[in-house]
Amino acid sequence: MRLWRAHGLGNDYLVLEEGGPLSAGLAARVCHRHTGVGSDGILEPFETSEADFGVRIWNPDGSLAEKSGNGLRIFARWLFEERGAGRTFSVHTGYERVHCEVLESDIRVAMGVARVSSPESIASIEVVPVDLGNPHCVIFVDAFPEDWAATGAALETHPRFENRTNVQFARITGDRRVDIRIWERGAGETSASGSSSCAVAAAAVQTQRLQGGDIEVDMPGGRLWVRITPTLEVFLRGPVEIVGRIQVDPRWVSGR
Repeated sequence: MRLWRAHGLGNDYLVLEEGGPLSAGLAARVCHRHTGVGSDGILEPFETSEADFGVRIWNPDGSLAEKSGNGLRIFARWLFEERGAGRTFSVHTGYERVHCEVLESDIRVAMGVARVSSPESIASIEVVPVDLGNPHCVIFVDAFPEDWAATGAALETHPRFENRTNVQFARITGDRRVDIRIWERGAGETSASGSSSCAVAAAAVQTQRLQGGDIEVDMPGGRLWVRITPTLEVFLRGPVEIVGRIQVDPRWVSGR
């Protein structure tokens, strides 16, 4: 098994270059931070007639994600750097197709149209559910609570969300800026998340906390830029840093 590692603001993914196919158990073993390679997810390429390229996005717990903004940006960088892809192309995640663009220093992904539901109360917390092809639950706060991660973990598996959910705590810091903390479905606390940034920006615009257009989203790992159109179409832009390659011992892969 050969893997290519990169990260987007500390949110790291492995691209499966050789080996596989992956199973839920193997994906979880590879992602384990202490007994495996360690990552926030694995990107497994596959051939498809639905787009120029295909990728399965594995979470660290062995589940499959419908979409990942950072994962897609990392996969786009790999396609451009290692597989000779042009600067614009489409990628199918097994659930839907998105369009990617490789810029001079950033990767831009058209994330689709956000479907923002009306605010509702869950366990006495007001949340804004967002469907971006994957599920999100946005909580707007004046200050981040000390127990935000524990609350995020509880909401991830709340019965209200049939397929679990990503959870974001969001603090508005300017006319076009928001600071967020992220509890990612299947991964836990992460330093950054592309789809979470998009969900928060769309929820903030829909609830009139921010104006549409270009929005800066700050996270512990750094900043991403999200553009929200009047129809809630979402575009994500940010950097990707290449780390290198990892050759996994075949005895470890086979469990011997």
